[in-house]
Amino acid sequence: MRAHDMHAMPKMGGGSALCKHMVADQPNVPRLLDPTQLKPFVDPLPLPPVLRTDGNILHVDMRETEQRLHRDLPLTRVWTYGGCMPGPTIEAESGKELRINWRNALPSKHFLPIDHRIHGAEKDKPEVRAVVHVHGACVPTASDGYPEDWYVPGQSRLHTYPNKQDAAGLWYHDHAMGINRLNIYAGMFGSLILRNEHERSLGLPQGEQEIPLTLSDRLLTTDAQLYYPVSGNSEAPWVSEIFGNAMLVNGALLPYLDVQPRRYRFRVLNASNARFFNLKLRDGRPFQQIGSDQGLLAAPAMLHSLFISPGERADIVVDFSAWAGQQIEWINDALPIMQFRIGSTRVKDASVVPPVLRDVPRMAESAATRQRMLTLDSYQDCVAEPMLMLLDGKRWHEPVTEKPVLGSTEIWNLINLTDDSHPIHLHLVRFQILDRRPFDQGMWTDSKTVRYTGPAQSPSAGEAGWKDVVQAWPGMITRIIVRFDGYVGRYAWHCHLLEHEANEMMRPFEVVSA
Repeated sequence: MRAHDMHAMPKMGGGSALCKHMVADQPNVPRLLDPTQLKPFVDPLPLPPVLRTDGNILHVDMRETEQRLHRDLPLTRVWTYGGCMPGPTIEAESGKELRINWRNALPSKHFLPIDHRIHGAEKDKPEVRAVVHVHGACVPTASDGYPEDWYVPGQSRLHTYPNKQDAAGLWYHDHAMGINRLNIYAGMFGSLILRNEHERSLGLPQGEQEIPLTLSDRLLTTDAQLYYPVSGNSEAPWVSEIFGNAMLVNGALLPYLDVQPRRYRFRVLNASNARFFNLKLRDGRPFQQIGSDQGLLAAPAMLHSLFISPGERADIVVDFSAWAGQQIEWINDALPIMQFRIGSTRVKDASVVPPVLRDVPRMAESAATRQRMLTLDSYQDCVAEPMLMLLDGKRWHEPVTEKPVLGSTEIWNLINLTDDSHPIHLHLVRFQILDRRPFDQGMWTDSKTVRYTGPAQSPSAGEAGWKDVVQAWPGMITRIIVRFDGYVGRYAWHCHLLEHEANEMMRPFEVVSA
């Protein structure tokens, strides 16, 4: 890993580096739940309520509630949209404006540990703040959920979503500067599905055969309360990543789903803070991916496993017709996360997965009027612990350096100088992945010269459509091509590992008029 030593790094207004292990307190870690001791597959998969609009304003409250994550556990305190985790699935029509009034009805005190050294979470800020970002929406900046546009309990915001974009599975979550990692961990996320006539005409599984599968991992105490780990330094509790051992599907631990022996469409969303999921059916049988972040692929892709990072979505179809009367597990690597129970009664299935889903023309590199070289950086303390994550060596509050022109096309070269894969998300826009290619990190560090050390790797079939999150792999330069359509104004781009984003792997970009 060619991460950077904090002591050799310019301070850039952030104060001196802290060697947290030299001043560490002993954290008071509660007894944690071992999910393997729970009886699996005793709870039906919860399905979030569906909200649709008839042209009127939708009203959605953010509020604290309690939710049972497993039959044999007590209630868990969570923060939610609409009183459930995940929040309601909001359905809207492509091309028809949607207005949502998001009301902050949360308590005034946070129940998870705030690090006041993180930019935007200083002690002079209210403990509880929120602003909603609809991830994947092409929306004017006033309704995008810019991280600094937060508001406090008792206040609300009316956001307008023009929906001038293709049908796609989007999602919404908190984006308040400095604490959205805590708010999302507390439960503040949900799905938003855009539909259109073309997609309806394809004959894909629909209605009861179209089901959201929202994945998130958590650490739970033995009394089933959320535990958010800390560094051991009470002055700087931030940790670089959060991995829970309780894998939740739609807010439930090890649920089951009764299905008929026919095709089902699953809208998979990874809403975890940091966990990548490697999903497959227990016996290794194949399934089809028909869509990704920004809607349908050009053609179905046959998969045996689905590798999905935080923030990404995958639209998949599983055909259960050959498994009548059986039970099969949906697993993450080798660990079960839910069970499908296939009925034994044969049913007529009129759904299809056509060989052509839609036209997804590949963007020509020659269309790009600018290329940007942008590094992904990790800075370490004196015992090689990550202490700071940056994009292109810059912090959030520094002057905006990426100012694409409205309607222009650019290629962004994401130069990963860290040991991690970083899921990079750009607000406002969709893009295509060009390739990933290994490079000589030492030469780049010494002279800012790119020397490739291997051939370019094309995106997988499941990544070949329109995206808004890209996995930037370590030791690679990942190239994306982006057309900056939509609106002028200031937006954010960031790593979707939420602890990285908070400290400070997030930067503004500004779309300017021609």
